[in-house]
Amino acid sequence: MKKTSLLLYAVFFFSCSPSKEKVSPTAILISNVNIIDVDQSNVLQNRQVVIDSGFIKKIGESIDFPEAYTNVIQGKGKYLIPGLAEMHAHIPQPPTTDQRIKETLFLYLSNGITTIRGMLGHPSHLQLREQAQNGKILSPRIFTSSPSFNGNSVKTKEEAMQKVVAYKNEGYDFLKIHPGMQLEVFDQMVQTANEVDIPFAGHVPVMVGIRHALKSQYASIDHVDGFLEGLVPESKEVDPSENGFFGYAFTPLVETDKIDELVRLSKENKVWVVPTQSLFERWFAPVSSDELLKQPEMKYMPNATLANWKRRKDASTSPKTNFNKEQWERFTAIRRTLIRKLQKDGHGLLLGSDAPQLFNVPGFSIHHEMEGMIEAGLTPLEILQSGTKNPAMYFGMEDSFGQIKEGMDADMVLINNNPLNNISALKEISGVMVRGTWLSKEEIDKKLESIAKNARNN
Repeated sequence: MKKTSLLLYAVFFFSCSPSKEKVSPTAILISNVNIIDVDQSNVLQNRQVVIDSGFIKKIGESIDFPEAYTNVIQGKGKYLIPGLAEMHAHIPQPPTTDQRIKETLFLYLSNGITTIRGMLGHPSHLQLREQAQNGKILSPRIFTSSPSFNGNSVKTKEEAMQKVVAYKNEGYDFLKIHPGMQLEVFDQMVQTANEVDIPFAGHVPVMVGIRHALKSQYASIDHVDGFLEGLVPESKEVDPSENGFFGYAFTPLVETDKIDELVRLSKENKVWVVPTQSLFERWFAPVSSDELLKQPEMKYMPNATLANWKRRKDASTSPKTNFNKEQWERFTAIRRTLIRKLQKDGHGLLLGSDAPQLFNVPGFSIHHEMEGMIEAGLTPLEILQSGTKNPAMYFGMEDSFGQIKEGMDADMVLINNNPLNNISALKEISGVMVRGTWLSKEEIDKKLESIAKNARNN
């Protein structure tokens, strides 16, 4: 009788084992993975990472009852990084089909981009942002600009005031600045934006100029716009409207000893810079459209888009134009110096490639951007930070994303090799997690195959 009681007790004890009670059926375990600490440049080896309900619940060298997890991702020998942010993205808008919009969002995800900052807003993007936030669509986290402020859309101070207030009330995250605004209209926009507390970002209108723009405290200046023009001495008495493609026409007049002043102003006024250097090494560069069209990622873009890209590039850099390779080399060298110094002594850089723009396929273009940043002299760590930690700081969301820590959103990328050794390791994706939803490489490849098939038929 005593032995029977002990046996029944043992059966009861093990059937009530905490291994089954403590592990949620929806929990995911990434086992024995190496975590890239983008803050301290450390590699935390062989860590166990538990994810549940869209959040990182636990990180440790060991974990209780690992056998109780029914959802396990094998991380041995692989590396886990925070999800990347594409800080100069474009989201299609109507009349683009709903299918194509969702495919574009997936193209970002397929390359480990779990946050995008849409740079040309539309009312439909407000709905997409909410759907992404609520998990109703598979998408990166979305931040969206307002519709464009430019010389055609905002011609008076009164229009500037009205539109700033309207876009703030409609819920846009920031205002998008394009070329063409007159100085007094720009200043009114800045004043009203500060009053209603909405940031502004984007281009630097030529009538505003880089120094005034920096002192106006843009949230970010994109494309390194206006900086090259700011290196031209006043004694040259140039017409600012004749600057060409982001200052290219003024390249022979530049005095590079003025760079440090502009970098200092960017730091003093806390202005982030998004280089989008890939534009200047692909679209506006001495590489033919036919060569770019041969790149594998082009199969994900509709035929009509590729034809349009070819026409526009040929119109700006083909042998029939006045494009000058030697001047481009000088232009690019100046831009690389600006990027390097803005990283070292400025407020900081944000990773962004301007996709989909000419030959910049969403998601895939971020790797071209990283290559451009390497050429400018940045380290793999600095590039990783520009796409993880820095965007979180930019949005004031350091407690939500940008690093791999307990309690943060489960936005992560599993890759096969250490990106701190070689940034191209970010192309070797084993899987992507977006707020707790796991996309294996097999799922990603299958969806990409479907997107390529749809693109061929359009």
